[in-house]
Amino acid sequence: MIRALLTAGGPGTVRILRWNLAGLVVEAVLMGLGFTLLVPFFDAFLIGDLGVAGRWLAVIAGVFAVYVVLRFRTQLAGYRAAVGLAGTLFSRLGDHIARLPLGWFATDRVGPVGRLTSQGVIDVMGVPAHLLRPVITAFVTPATVVAVMFLFDWRLAAAALVTAPLAALTYRWSGRLVQRTDRRSDAAGAEAAGRIVEFAQKQPVLRAFGRAAEGYRQLDAALREQRAAGRVQILTVAPALAAFVLVVQLAFTIILLFGVNLALGGEIDLPELLALLVLAVRYVEPLIAAADLGGALRISGNSLERMNELLSTAPLAEPVRPAHPSDSAIVFDDVHFAYGAEKVLKGVSFTAPQRKMTAIVGSSGSGKTTILRLIARFWDVNAGQVGIGGTDVRDIANEDLMARISVVFQDVYLFDGTIEENIRLGRENASDREVSEAARLACVDEIAARLPAGMASRVGEGGAALSGGERQRVSIARAILKDAPIVLLDEATAALDPMNEAAVQQALRALTREKTLVVVAHRLQTVRSADRIIVLDKGRITEQGSHDELLAAEGRYAGFWNERLRAAGWRLAANAGHEGNPNDGSN
Repeated sequence: MIRALLTAGGPGTVRILRWNLAGLVVEAVLMGLGFTLLVPFFDAFLIGDLGVAGRWLAVIAGVFAVYVVLRFRTQLAGYRAAVGLAGTLFSRLGDHIARLPLGWFATDRVGPVGRLTSQGVIDVMGVPAHLLRPVITAFVTPATVVAVMFLFDWRLAAAALVTAPLAALTYRWSGRLVQRTDRRSDAAGAEAAGRIVEFAQKQPVLRAFGRAAEGYRQLDAALREQRAAGRVQILTVAPALAAFVLVVQLAFTIILLFGVNLALGGEIDLPELLALLVLAVRYVEPLIAAADLGGALRISGNSLERMNELLSTAPLAEPVRPAHPSDSAIVFDDVHFAYGAEKVLKGVSFTAPQRKMTAIVGSSGSGKTTILRLIARFWDVNAGQVGIGGTDVRDIANEDLMARISVVFQDVYLFDGTIEENIRLGRENASDREVSEAARLACVDEIAARLPAGMASRVGEGGAALSGGERQRVSIARAILKDAPIVLLDEATAALDPMNEAAVQQALRALTREKTLVVVAHRLQTVRSADRIIVLDKGRITEQGSHDELLAAEGRYAGFWNERLRAAGWRLAANAGHEGNPNDGSN
């Protein structure tokens, strides 16, 4: 645990921690010496030799004065180390998370990462602030007491050590139980935290299906598992902690019985026995305190272990000598990719020409969105190569790659700020005029005009204060402001009403003008206007070419097209007399 703490802290924190550790050991030794000096003091005082007793009392006072000064310094150092450690952990975790592949950020990461960066950091910073002193005292002070007891009566010291091996074994046993059960408890807590966030975010869906009052099954199950994990931890650990306390009390009983026996036999006098029994009490008390402290230390160790696991997750590799693409053409060359054991893309090869539109069509699960994410390097391919401008994306500095790409997905996330602040994320140093122009092109100015605070209106967490189409327009405005040469679009109009769809389509035309556009296409109009169409089936390209070429081939694409035409015609007839979109389609 100590080694892990030193590894986790920065250089300044490590120096404070090392000094603090050394100071705590000396402090614990001084405490032990202070108690052992009571033996000669009581021995002289009880036989009436007040001069000698006074001298021993002066020595005890001197030791106590040094202890007080050192205690103040180590306490202050402990707090400084805790604050420094927290700052270092937050910085390291934040920097590392920022360098992880974007594909790592799945929805099931919310609970564990949130818990680790909140409660986990608090657990770890509590070690130097609150746990190191009592833990070190619990072992160093009794060891000092026993060592000095050997100077006064080796038999009582040996009696104190009789149960030491058993106490050590019981302590390790209880600590391992705490560590093991804490893993389940922490996993249950992280799952419950994630489900609570999900429950709050999905309220519209839950209420639409009448599930808001009773919650829903996943959250209920997570909360039950959290309660069960807590009960198991208490029921498992409590007997082990009780056993450790019992062993420590047994040690005191042995010392007491052995000391009384020696006194009755005349081998030691009564004053010496009383003083040695005071030492025995000081031997036992810190060990009993160690029972609870050991569990807390193990829990903090688990949190630190989970942080190290996160920090050991391979970040997105940065090239040693970054290359710069010559243009914005995109090339897939025999690309293979899998999510774990599930193969998604199998030997995919195609070219998306510069300043042209390439549409990707196919059935659900065929790998369409995965292609967009590999271009943006959410993950690295398992085999083959994804290139931009003749350069492998893995050879482009990540910052440079992100500057060249704008991504617009169906699932839009807005930060809990103003509309203007969310648009400005596209380019932080943009002028007010450029932000206003991006908002106009994306039809966000219409949204702002309806709101009391205009562009300064807050959008709420995740953009909850806006509709889905309005959030989409803000995200497109953000992409327009960024003005990247490549636009990746998971066509975002499939679920929008006609008014929002028209506005978003207008915004997309402004966004994609003179850009290299790769779009996952759902609608007939989008597919037909593409310069090149890629047809995917089960992770493989079955056809590619222009719309007319693929229709003439009478293959899978032609069947797809005819099916969509029939569906659009049915909807047009079914909605006769109502506003509709004959080019509507879904995937």
